[in-house]
Amino acid sequence: MKSFFETHIWPKRSKLYRLVYLWVKDRAMAEDIVQNVFEKSFQRETELVQHPNLSGWLVKSLKNEVLMHFRASKRLDGLDGLEEIQASEPVSEETNDSVRKVMVLLKDLPLKQQEIFQLREVEGMSYEEIAEYLEISLEQVKVNLHRARTKIREKMIALKERG
Repeated sequence: MKSFFETHIWPKRSKLYRLVYLWVKDRAMAEDIVQNVFEKSFQRETELVQHPNLSGWLVKSLKNEVLMHFRASKRLDGLDGLEEIQASEPVSEETNDSVRKVMVLLKDLPLKQQEIFQLREVEGMSYEEIAEYLEISLEQVKVNLHRARTKIREKMIALKERG
C-alpha cells in the first residue's frame, strides 16, 4: 500500500520542480530545493493528511526554501533572467522559435505574472487550481494572467514589426 507521500505529494514533483526552476534558473538548485521540501513534507506527513490545501502548502514551502537559499547566499537579486526551457515533444522550427521568444519575454514580467502564466499556459492548470495553488483570489489570477498575455502579445508584435 502506498503512503500519503507517494500518492499525494510525489506525483506533484514535476510541476513543483518547474515552478522552482522558474524562480532560481538553476537545475541543481531547483532539485535541491524540491528535495528539501519533500523531506519536510515526508516528516510532517501525518499533519499534511489533514491539510485543506496541500498544493498551497507545498508552494509556500518552496518559496520559503528559495528565500532561505537566497538569503544564505546573499543573492536576493537572483530571481531574474530565464533560461530556455526545452520542449519535451518535437515541434516545428517556427513553433519552437515562437515558444523560445515567449519564454524570453516572460522574464521581463513581474514574478507573480510569470508564475501564473507558467501554471496556466505550461502546466495547463485551471484558474481555480491556480488560485488555490498560490493562495490568491480568482480575480487576482485572471488579472495577472491578462496582464501577462497582453504584455507578451505587445512585445511579440513589436518584435515582428522590427523584422
